[in-house]
Amino acid sequence: MIAAASPRDEAVVISRDAGALLRIGEVGVHLAVWQRSMPHALSGLSALDWGKIEDIDAPVALDELASTLPHLIAGAGYGDRAGALGHELIALARRFAAIMSCAVLRFRLEVIETDACRRFHADLVTARLLMSLIGPGTQWIHAGSDGPIEQLRAGEVGLFKGRRWTDEPLILHRSPPVSETGETRLLLALDPWTGHEEA
Repeated sequence: MIAAASPRDEAVVISRDAGALLRIGEVGVHLAVWQRSMPHALSGLSALDWGKIEDIDAPVALDELASTLPHLIAGAGYGDRAGALGHELIALARRFAAIMSCAVLRFRLEVIETDACRRFHADLVTARLLMSLIGPGTQWIHAGSDGPIEQLRAGEVGLFKGRRWTDEPLILHRSPPVSETGETRLLLALDPWTGHEEA
């Protein structure tokens, strides 16, 4: 006899197909992962001088992504990498906005060199897309579990259900500790914009 899958087993969907992200809309799915390698066009990001890069945190309207994001990225100091980075992130932001049916999204692109968000948690948002472009990816666990700790790789896209979608998140996540390793992370985070977003 084959045992039925538990809610814990079905809470995470992982696939090499980008369509997996759509499954975040299913009741039992609390994390959808698009398992992919870092796009080749972004392979030169590691050569940037992170001391000259500014964080970006801004609401961006869906119909203004193509005009606004390149300006924000170039202004943040990405130099000749801004074009390729903008092209990649515009496509991903459009995909996220379509999945979440949002007209405005909060766009964050941050350089992280500390142990930010060191505790496992669920965000006070409907859902949050996280992708590390440089350095270790977001870590996650099943709620109520002491392990094992899973981790996204650079380039992989994780779409996490937040506390505005579900009262009892089945998946918790955190930033990987990097302060002792000296690693730098470049992290993309996308949320539906409501004007009351959690940092």
